[in-house]
Amino acid sequence: MTTEQPIRVLVVEDDPVAADAHVLYVGRVPGFVAVGKAHTGAEARRALERTAVDLLLLDLHLPDVHGLQLARSLRAAGHQADVIAVTSARDLTVVREGVSLGVVQYVLKPFTFGTLRDRLIRYAEFHAAAGEASGQDEVDRALATLRAPGPAALPKGLSAPTLERVTVTLRDRAEGYTAAGIAETVGISRITARRYLEHLVEAGRAERKPLYGQVGRPELVYRWVRATGPGR
Repeated sequence: MTTEQPIRVLVVEDDPVAADAHVLYVGRVPGFVAVGKAHTGAEARRALERTAVDLLLLDLHLPDVHGLQLARSLRAAGHQADVIAVTSARDLTVVREGVSLGVVQYVLKPFTFGTLRDRLIRYAEFHAAAGEASGQDEVDRALATLRAPGPAALPKGLSAPTLERVTVTLRDRAEGYTAAGIAETVGISRITARRYLEHLVEAGRAERKPLYGQVGRPELVYRWVRATGPGR
């Protein structure tokens, strides 16, 4: 009896916190294994020379090269690994360009484990397709496995537009916000603000620290942990 080999994933992400989170996420999905991580395009190239990889989980904004430029150079060098692009950028021109370079999925930051799990499971179904299609319907079904049926689900009670507002607000202030500060700025309740902030912490996009020096219980301050740079 043969054992099916797991899909080998290289995480390419310049933010160490996010890279560690993505490695953990990949390891939690059955059928996948993270074989390494790289923080720059140069590190990714070296890793690919040493290790067989089926899939790149690729941040598009690396410190030494744009992710699509890296994908293009890897294709030219004969590397055939597929790519799931991870980015905060929403430029559809970039999305179209990526199709010809082996980008099979895009995941917008910040995202939850559930979002990535869904994309990986769909990729696994696509990756497993083999043999000759019986007709157009079978080809269409194989390609359809890569497409999510709708927007990725957030935890119950959270909405994508509000998450976007909280994300942008937090990211634009280096000193961070308390839940009360986010609530006032975004126009939501303090309890709701805390739920969104805790979601960002769980996703590895924010950190929380107690704010001392006040009477009573210290308040938590949330800060964006992503390194600043173009398209973040």
